[in-house]
Amino acid sequence: MNPDPLKEILPAARAEVAKVIIGQTAVVDQCLIVIVTGQHALVEGVPGVAKTLLVRTLAHVLGVDFARIQFTPDLMPADITGTNVFNLQKNEFTLIRGPIFTSFLLADEINRAPAKTQSALLQAMQERLVTIDRDTHPLPPNFTVFATQNPIEYEGTYPLPEAQKDRFMLKIVMSAPGRDEEYTLAQRTLGRESPEATLASGAVRPVVSAADLQALREQLLGLTLREELIGYAVDLIRATRRHESVLVGAGPRATQALLLSSRAAAALAGRDFVTPDDIKSMCEPVLAHRLILRPEFEIEGLSVSEVIQSLVQQMAVPR
Repeated sequence: MNPDPLKEILPAARAEVAKVIIGQTAVVDQCLIVIVTGQHALVEGVPGVAKTLLVRTLAHVLGVDFARIQFTPDLMPADITGTNVFNLQKNEFTLIRGPIFTSFLLADEINRAPAKTQSALLQAMQERLVTIDRDTHPLPPNFTVFATQNPIEYEGTYPLPEAQKDRFMLKIVMSAPGRDEEYTLAQRTLGRESPEATLASGAVRPVVSAADLQALREQLLGLTLREELIGYAVDLIRATRRHESVLVGAGPRATQALLLSSRAAAALAGRDFVTPDDIKSMCEPVLAHRLILRPEFEIEGLSVSEVIQSLVQQMAVPR
């Protein structure tokens, strides 16, 4: 491990992911922020923008295990956590572990499953523990959930409960690539350098081991975050609860998410101190899935993004 891994490993991870994921620089950075802070992400995007490939690539680059669960209406909690099965040979119950026992878990189309099934992730996301038949089992220390949902298709879906959404540190929006990126993707797909083939060929190298990820997180503790900026972040979150167009504002977990993500954003930028711009840049990913607007303002066409931008503009920035 290098003496200052944040300044070397994070750019290296970004470069390796770029060999597979074309464009999406901001998305990759936000994913790295989630990982180095030990949190979870809600990834939103239409089909075909490489959500699954992105998480697979990140798992490979960071040297951790990867598992994927396709959420469907008939998926049961035991399909996620696992269950105890009676072993006739040993005359005892044996635990068959579910796909949740991994480091990076892709919960694909999480809103396709009902709340009962979604709740199987709550304890795991908060405590990194899974309870099966009254026995509690630990999950890997790098356990991270990347849950995806389609922003335009709501038929046959179940909205995520607020308690579930609040456990996601960031809402990461993956949009369609620009023309140049899509042209590059088209060229590579016609040859032997398609993104999937590049990942499978071994051209993408791991830049850190799973064991070193914890040391990477501890490096964040050394970044400077002035008390004035902590107060600035607290005031921004508290302002969401008083805004006239907001029915439900962000809670204390959003304050924690904003500060942790801002510190990680500073590390990605190669700095050892946090600036007001770091906090501003993380406001929308942190708050977009946490705010509920009043119906009368939604009818008028007001969006959550516009509310967040207005709050950022109105709040006085500390010097």
